[in-house]
Amino acid sequence: MEVGFFELNKNPENYFQDVEQAAFSPANTIPGLYFSPDKMLQGRLFAYADTQRYRLGINATQIPVNRPRCPVHGYYRDGVMRVDGNGGDAVNYEPNSDPSSPFENASYKEPPIPVDGEGGHYDRYEDSGNDNYEQPGKLYRLMKEDEKARLVSNLVASLGAPSVPKAIKEKQIELFRRCDADLGKRLADSLL
Repeated sequence: MEVGFFELNKNPENYFQDVEQAAFSPANTIPGLYFSPDKMLQGRLFAYADTQRYRLGINATQIPVNRPRCPVHGYYRDGVMRVDGNGGDAVNYEPNSDPSSPFENASYKEPPIPVDGEGGHYDRYEDSGNDNYEQPGKLYRLMKEDEKARLVSNLVASLGAPSVPKAIKEKQIELFRRCDADLGKRLADSLL
C-alpha cells in the first residue's frame, strides 16, 4: 500500500539540532497501517519510543526535527519544557462527562489477526478469566528458601515504610496471599 514518499534532499545545517536530536520509532505510523504480531516488533513499538523519551525528554515531539507537520491531537500533557499551550484546561482523558473531550474512535482499532482462531486487543480488566496471580505464585513456589527470604525481606522493606498506611499494607498482603498463601502469611507476620 503506497502512502507517500520519503525524500532526502539536503544535508543537515546544524548536526546537533537535525541529527543528534532526531527520534525514530516504528510506532509512528498513519491510520490504516497495522503491526504484525511479531514479538520483536511488538517489543520495539514500545521500547524505541520509550528510549527516545528518556534520551530527549518527554516532550521530544516538540523539537523541530521531530515535530509532526500535521496537527496531532494526542494525550501528551505537561512535562519539562512544554511550551505550546499544552491544551489549556481541556480534559485529556476518557471516559468523562465533557462531550467536547477526546473519546476512543473504534474505527482506528486494528482488525483481528487470524492466528489459531482470532487474536485482537482486549481489555484485560473486563476478562473474567484473567488470573494475574497464578504465574507469580508458581514462580514463588519454585524459589529456594533463601530466595523466598530475600523476596520477603525486600517486600517488607518497601511496604514497611512509616509513610505506608496500614490499609495499604493489608491490601498488598491480600494481593500477595492470592499468589501464594505462604507468601501472604510471611508478609503479614512481618508487617502487622
